[in-house]
Amino acid sequence: MKRRQLLVSLAAFGLAAHADSRDTQPIRLVVPFGAGGVADLTARVVGKAMASHLGQPVVVDNRPGAGGVVAGTMVASAAPDGLTLLLMSNGTAVSEGLFQKLPFDTRKDFAPISLLGYFDLAIVVPEASPLRSLADLVAAAKARPGGLNIGTVNVGSTQHLSAELFKSRAGIDVQVVPFNGTPAVVTALRSGQIDAAVEILSPVMPQITGKALRAIAVMGERRNPALPNVPTAAEGAGLKGFDVRSWNALAAPGKTPRERVDRLNRAVRAALASAEVQQQLATLNVQPRAGTPEELAALLDSEIRRWSGVIAAAGIPRQ
Repeated sequence: MKRRQLLVSLAAFGLAAHADSRDTQPIRLVVPFGAGGVADLTARVVGKAMASHLGQPVVVDNRPGAGGVVAGTMVASAAPDGLTLLLMSNGTAVSEGLFQKLPFDTRKDFAPISLLGYFDLAIVVPEASPLRSLADLVAAAKARPGGLNIGTVNVGSTQHLSAELFKSRAGIDVQVVPFNGTPAVVTALRSGQIDAAVEILSPVMPQITGKALRAIAVMGERRNPALPNVPTAAEGAGLKGFDVRSWNALAAPGKTPRERVDRLNRAVRAALASAEVQQQLATLNVQPRAGTPEELAALLDSEIRRWSGVIAAAGIPRQ
């Protein structure tokens, strides 16, 4: 009897010894933005749901700075054990074209896990603006070359580059005016300093529902569910194939083993399949979309090429 108990104990010890301790340790999710924004809130919603599926905590670590380079450097240099993750975004792709030299290789030093979702950008005007549609804006710009101002947040942001891309595709001569943050853009719109603005939909949605601002277009390929009567830029200005959206995704350090990546991918898929998570993301105007690591790698490569081209065409100096 004692011998049998000893064998059972040794077997249990052997199983414990072979259990992967990484499956119980906290996962640090590094977010390259400050707390409270759409990306941060998305990371917290998805991270919490992932934690319940993985059986281990997911802790958000906000590390804003240098256009995401601070956060990217931390993750690229972390141990490839699946315990340090990066919240990727358009900004990750933009940085490749915006900076002369990065401390990491965006394509090689990160292991893509999964896309999390897309969120729309909108072209907005003051509620009292005579520009009732995107066609009106384009017509006014062509009637007065250089006479219209379109506001965005900082130079090199997704909003700023999206405005530059729209300007180029629509064939209009407008001034793209960068401001230091969404509140400054909204103030400039409401005071008449600028004629229109390109901004992520979520932070200006209260101004739209409150009838202070009016959305005349969204920039993605489909109309936004929260604004079903607002056309896309492709519809409103006849820009066939125009599709600009912001996105978030998860990645790990580049040499993370595939089995660790796949484990995290399954947790993302389970999280985004949750009705509760979908509802929480809907309140942020985020459209959840999981995918394979290969699909995320292809998206990242495509976005790097697209935004590098926009930066070069707009003559934005590399930092």
